[in-house]
Amino acid sequence: MSFFARLALVLTLAGTPFVSAQAQVATPPPAAPTDTLHKFETVGGIPTVVKKPWYRGKLVRATIVPAVLIGYGAYLSNGGGFYTDRQANRDIHRLFPTYRTKLDDLLIFAPYAELGLVALAGVESRDDRLNTVLVIAKSELFMLASVFTVKNLTRRTRPDGSDNRSFPSGHTAQAFLAASIVHTEFRDKSQWYGIGAYTLATSVAALRMINTKHWQSDVIAGAGFGILSAHLGYLTHRNRWGRPPRLPEGLGFTPTWLPGPGGGAGLGLVWRPTK
Repeated sequence: MSFFARLALVLTLAGTPFVSAQAQVATPPPAAPTDTLHKFETVGGIPTVVKKPWYRGKLVRATIVPAVLIGYGAYLSNGGGFYTDRQANRDIHRLFPTYRTKLDDLLIFAPYAELGLVALAGVESRDDRLNTVLVIAKSELFMLASVFTVKNLTRRTRPDGSDNRSFPSGHTAQAFLAASIVHTEFRDKSQWYGIGAYTLATSVAALRMINTKHWQSDVIAGAGFGILSAHLGYLTHRNRWGRPPRLPEGLGFTPTWLPGPGGGAGLGLVWRPTK
C-alpha cells in the first residue's frame, strides 16, 4: 500500500467517531406525548375546608346570652330562683317606699341619643348611617313582635295590679335593644360606649321595678328580648346585599328631640346643598 493510501485510511478511521458524535448531539430526542389527563389537576390537591364546631357559629354566639336571660326570667316568673320576685319586690320598696318617677319613660331612648351624639362627634361607626337605620328598624320590629306576643300569651299581672301585661318588660327590652346597637357600632373604637349604653338600660330596668310596674323576672327577660332583637337585626342584614349604599351628596340623618307633651325622640333628615 502506498503512503498516500495509508494516510487516507487513517484519516477516515479517525474521523468516523467524531462524525458519529456530532450526529448524536444534533439529533433532538423524540417529544413526549402531551398529558391531557392531569392538566386541570390542582397542584398539592384540593385544600381541606375546616368546618367550625356548631357552638362557635354566629347564631349560637348571638343567642346564647339572650337565651340565658329569657330562660332565667321565665324560671323566676314561675316562683323559682334563689332570690324570688316577691323577695326582690319587698326589698326594693323597703329602700324606695314612696319614690316614683317618669324618668324611665325618657331613658328608654337614651342609648339612641348617645349613638347620635357620638356619631356627630366624628367617631366612625361600624356601619354607615343608612344601614344603621335599617338595622334599627328591623330590630325594633323583632322586639315589638316578640315582646307583645309573649305579653298576650302569659298575661301576668303587674306588681301594682294595673293590668296583666307584665311579662316581659317592654321598656327594658327597648332600652337594651338600643344599648346593643350602640355597643355593636362602636365596640371597635372603645368599649366604654357600650358600657355607658348598658348602664342607661340597666337604670331603666331598675326604675321599672321601683315604680312597681314590673317584677324582677320581667326586666331580666326584657333585657334578653332586647339584646336578641338587636342581634337578629344584624344577622339578617347584608348591607344592602353587598352593595355599598349611595346617599345623595349632602344628605344624611341626625337624631332629634322635641320637648313638650307631644314631643319625643326621632330621626331628622338633613340636606346640605353642595356646589
